[in-house]
Amino acid sequence: MKAVMIIYNLALTEKVEFTLEHFGIRGYTHWDNVKGSGSITGVPHLGTHTWPEINGVTLTFVDDEKVALLLEAVRRIDDINQEVGIRAFVWSIEQTV
Repeated sequence: MKAVMIIYNLALTEKVEFTLEHFGIRGYTHWDNVKGSGSITGVPHLGTHTWPEINGVTLTFVDDEKVALLLEAVRRIDDINQEVGIRAFVWSIEQTV
């Protein structure tokens, strides 16, 4: 099992939700109004007058065989929407209760 954290401009919320639904990923936690800045090409998303955009974060736990499919879907969303930004990060989950 893997944890996948997807961080994205809130403008992409529907695309992320559709992607999770498409792959049958029902369980997730979502945070709105998350501030941050991309490490390479991203502009700050700080919810301020100067940097008004803001991020969302979705954290989900998926079976190993779904990770590559989910990451490829995130990559396609990013390719189409490069100006707003989306990234995904994966962690191995050793145990759950």
